[in-house]
Amino acid sequence: MADATALLQLNHVSKRYDSLQSAEHLEILRDISFALRQAESIAIIGPSGSGKSTLLNIIGTLDRPSSGEVFLDGKDLAQLADRELAHVRNHKIGLIFQAHHLLPQCTVLENVLLPTLADKSAPAKETYQDRASRLLSRVGLNQRLHHRPGQLSGGERQRVAVVRALIMQPKLLLADEPTGALDRANSEEMAQLLAELNREEQVTLILVTHALELAKRMERVYELREGKLLQS
Repeated sequence: MADATALLQLNHVSKRYDSLQSAEHLEILRDISFALRQAESIAIIGPSGSGKSTLLNIIGTLDRPSSGEVFLDGKDLAQLADRELAHVRNHKIGLIFQAHHLLPQCTVLENVLLPTLADKSAPAKETYQDRASRLLSRVGLNQRLHHRPGQLSGGERQRVAVVRALIMQPKLLLADEPTGALDRANSEEMAQLLAELNREEQVTLILVTHALELAKRMERVYELREGKLLQS
């Protein structure tokens, strides 16, 4: 049952893969339960291969659990069809990855507006344009709107990816190793930016990272160890 006060709730979520060589299962996630309210922030740490990205993919509707329940904004994601999940993913969840995945042929502004293309109404397009300009200015890219990704630094490209993830005003922001390709100075800047946007946009933030110093900027830190999620 969903907690009415939680934006995101996981109940006994497990993920396993069948082995091709035997009847055994490879269990990646084991009986994971936790809940997050609006505007909370958590970090999930753990070594490579511990299941951090798998957990994030399940929360982000890119994958389904083998067992257990995931509720987002009061809805049981397992009960939604693929088309409904796509709508949830586009409107309620923002995704940031280690690789920025910007389209090289598009400008900064065009890349940010890509998630809005499904909304054909003119008033909405004007609103998105205004929001994109405001957010790009907020992250220090107001002079880069018409530049292409190849003309930006690594830190600037990742900031564009952050704005793109926020353009639809999602309730949940998922960041999977967002500083993994950045140097130390840019990593610290990105960590500070995510923490500030978490407060300013009132978006719930889940940050997956192997960097403990980055994780400590979040309100709570969890560790994935042998498939179990433990609060540090």
